[in-house]
Amino acid sequence: MITEYMDICLFCGKPKQDTHHLCYGTANRKLSDADGLTVPVCREHHELLHKNDKISKVIGQLAYERDRCTEGKTIEKARKMFIDRYGKNYL
Repeated sequence: MITEYMDICLFCGKPKQDTHHLCYGTANRKLSDADGLTVPVCREHHELLHKNDKISKVIGQLAYERDRCTEGKTIEKARKMFIDRYGKNYL
């Protein structure tokens, strides 16, 4: 899990207005929810993330892979699991 418990923007500390899904789209939004790949953001930073969506997806993939590695998976296995689950490698 990243920071779903926070009620302030991850970037600036203003009150949270949105929850940004690091990997989004119809199917990926649900997966991001299940995998805890969401961050609290203010509206300004939410819009900025969507204008620069590659960084969001890279962070989401790295967080997913980190979580799998802490479960004992190798980085190679964790990356394969991400690609199998989300259908793409963002790195």
